[in-house]
Amino acid sequence: MFLKNCWYVAAWDHELLDGKMLPRTILEEAVLLYKSESGKVVALRDRCCHRGVPLHLGRREGDCVRCMYHGLKFDSSGKCIQIPGQDKVPEKFGVKSYPVVEKDHLVWIWMGDPDQADPALIVDFPYLRDPQWKGIPDYMHYDANWLLIVDNLSDFAHLAFVHTKTLGGSEEYAYVTKPVAVERLNDGFRVERWHMNAAPPPFHRKVLPAAEKDQPVDRRNIGRMFVPGIFFLESMFSPAGSGSEQGKREGSREYRNCQFMTPETRSTTHFFWTYLNNYEGEDHNISRSLHQSLIEGFLEDKHLIEAQQKVLDADPSFELQAVVADAALSHFRRTLAAQIAKEQSEQAATPVPIAVRKPHQVGLGA
Repeated sequence: MFLKNCWYVAAWDHELLDGKMLPRTILEEAVLLYKSESGKVVALRDRCCHRGVPLHLGRREGDCVRCMYHGLKFDSSGKCIQIPGQDKVPEKFGVKSYPVVEKDHLVWIWMGDPDQADPALIVDFPYLRDPQWKGIPDYMHYDANWLLIVDNLSDFAHLAFVHTKTLGGSEEYAYVTKPVAVERLNDGFRVERWHMNAAPPPFHRKVLPAAEKDQPVDRRNIGRMFVPGIFFLESMFSPAGSGSEQGKREGSREYRNCQFMTPETRSTTHFFWTYLNNYEGEDHNISRSLHQSLIEGFLEDKHLIEAQQKVLDADPSFELQAVVADAALSHFRRTLAAQIAKEQSEQAATPVPIAVRKPHQVGLGA
């Protein structure tokens, strides 16, 4: 169902400002995120081990969190360190903690075996820390499986029909452009696509100087998708015929787009994104305009993808069909499925202790 031994984005760092206790379900596990008094990001299972009340309904005390039902206090490792009215805290009392890393304004979480949580495995996007590249980070929630969003981002041809008046520009894009190259990689794919001598798409035209708004451009998109659902897009718009396909960059304007799909459940997704440019200087209205244009475009996608999810839920036997343009997304799905199968087979080989229900648990759940 999910690949667990990998890094997922859990939050933007600004979501944890001012001592906020952020509840977020990730891979169908309720997680509490907060930043401790010492500045360290903490991720704990959002469930008190005593009677199951969500810890985000409690309060932060320094680096710790206290459940406000019966007052149990947990440190940042999840260990219970205080039970009011009881001198001794049972050794086993505690909640699950998760490895977390704060990097480039993102909070990453590892949902699988903590012994395998190597920060070096976090996919790097250097533009997030480069002051030349500016943009506005944001979050969106989808009522759809994350793979449907991955499919959408893997398919540049949909720009022509879904985003004609926002991100695409014309239906011509679907007919006259084809991927220059699709690289099938063991961690995803890379695809490159050019559209030559075309009108600037609406989102780009909005931020151009008046003299350039109606000048044709050569457009290049390079998409890189990583397992389990991380998408980087490099876009370049150059004056038509300027030789950008030969490496000439004079007069070009470039963008860097990163999008992180983190499954909430099998049918809902956390979507983190930002759209960066390297030419606005002190004119932050360019970032604001691009941010608004991307929201408009994403809402166009969201409307279709969430409707698609409802159709698939209504008939689980329906089989999606592939066309030539689906080469990248088909490879991604096969790659992810193989990694999940491998992970699950390794877990199946590990003995699991038999749970014994205790008297105070009788009647609570199956």
